[in-house]
Amino acid sequence: MFRLSFLTTTTLLAMACAGCSTPDSHSHGGGGEGMDAHMASMKGKVAFATLTPTQGNNVRGLFVFHQMGDQVMVHAQVSGLKPNAEHGIHVHEKGDCASTDGTSAGGHFNPDGKPHGPQAAAHHAGDMPALKADANGVANQKFTLSGPTVSAGAASLVEHAVIVHAAPDDYTTQPTGNSGARIACGVIAGM
Repeated sequence: MFRLSFLTTTTLLAMACAGCSTPDSHSHGGGGEGMDAHMASMKGKVAFATLTPTQGNNVRGLFVFHQMGDQVMVHAQVSGLKPNAEHGIHVHEKGDCASTDGTSAGGHFNPDGKPHGPQAAAHHAGDMPALKADANGVANQKFTLSGPTVSAGAASLVEHAVIVHAAPDDYTTQPTGNSGARIACGVIAGM
């Protein structure tokens, strides 16, 4: 299993959080200057998930979740995706990536019993916007979530798993969005 050292994870976290203070930012990178100061100045809880590929796939990456008031800012940096394609992503109910196909993570995280859907409608706490890969199969994007938190409580994303799927989410098929095979998994850990 792919593991990062604490120092590497902290460095990646700092890079991923560059610009977290501006929720509408669509930055595709951040310089190395001042990252430690930026991390120290962040308010709110932070959690992250390091993605590892499921069997037969090569998707890897990092998701950073930053509590900002009543929303969670998410920054995803993922590689090994199908080029120029959308991929469904969800937080799943179990923090378990032990199975070779990602099914050990269970179904979508849905503590409120809502239907599956997009952020603008009724949706599971684990429903997220699609990852959009570029021509190199890389996605680097930021978005906000309404409903879940990274703080303690029933809606906390911590100790659940992020799953990247092979296909786009149709946001209508219940309860999964018909987004295909699970191609990467990462357990969300709080800091």
